Amino acid sequence: MVEQGLAIGIDIGGTKVAGGVVDADGVVHERARRSTPHRSTSPRVVEDTIVSVVEELLDSSTGPIVAVGIGAAGFVAADRATVVFAPHLSWRNEPLRDALASRVALPTFVDNDANAAVWAEHRFGAGRGESHLVMVNLGTGIGGGIVLDGQVIRGRHGIAGEFGHMQVVPDGIRCECGNRGCWEQYASGNALVREARALFSAGSPVVSDLFDRVGGRPEDLTGPLVTEAARDGDPLACELLAEIGRWLGLGIADLAAALDPGTFVIGGGVSAAGELLLEPARAAFRRQLTGRGYRPEATIVAAELGNEAGLVGAADLARTDALAR
Repeated sequence: MVEQGLAIGIDIGGTKVAGGVVDADGVVHERARRSTPHRSTSPRVVEDTIVSVVEELLDSSTGPIVAVGIGAAGFVAADRATVVFAPHLSWRNEPLRDALASRVALPTFVDNDANAAVWAEHRFGAGRGESHLVMVNLGTGIGGGIVLDGQVIRGRHGIAGEFGHMQVVPDGIRCECGNRGCWEQYASGNALVREARALFSAGSPVVSDLFDRVGGRPEDLTGPLVTEAARDGDPLACELLAEIGRWLGLGIADLAAALDPGTFVIGGGVSAAGELLLEPARAAFRRQLTGRGYRPEATIVAAELGNEAGLVGAADLARTDALAR
């Protein structure tokens, strides 16, 4: 039966294509991974890589595969077939589903990677049992996904969930998107590293621990390194994460006013900081929440499925669509 069958999930990032064979309980049975070194110059390279991963997983699977789900980092049209724009790939109005149809002899579905991730957390992770869920992914920037009444909300044009580009500071820091004051300029891995490097440039003595960790080379400073320093008790690293958490909480309060979910799930690389990030976020959220004290308050929790959320969700969405068809 389709609902009990296996599905392949593919997660396409800026530098890799990761795939897995996933069962109806969200368990990954087989895995495959390829890098995409020439992704920025040729859509065909990524397409070939996807096919290679799918073929390897088909060969290694111990049961029949009913569908293939693709989670792509970029704007995916409402038809769930076309990648309108992918910032880290050379896809511009790329008919990905049709391009794969002649090469993959299975029902194939395309979705945004954040939509896939929020579905995985809703079905199998931190949002199990929650019908109204919003996921916020803090990585280089901020992405997200929405589940309301148990359904992924994609928007009229398929591009809902681009939370990182909500303006939180009028005329604020310039964002790569071209606007100023976007949320991801204040609550993301890039923001964390930027603030630490600014203190390096200012010659502040409070950066001594981070200075030692990178051998005096601020260009080697990364978000995971700051997180590691915070876990080791470095006061500055803890302060920087708390500031990111404060901005996270402020933005989440705006999302609560608009969407009223029961749970916010925080994923992405920065979420590895755990309570060092989440506790300041909860405090800022409570202070900023509209009608605070007179309304139910959403919970804020860390994602559970880690880097595999995208492929697990893509597989389950593909299985669900195959069943519906």
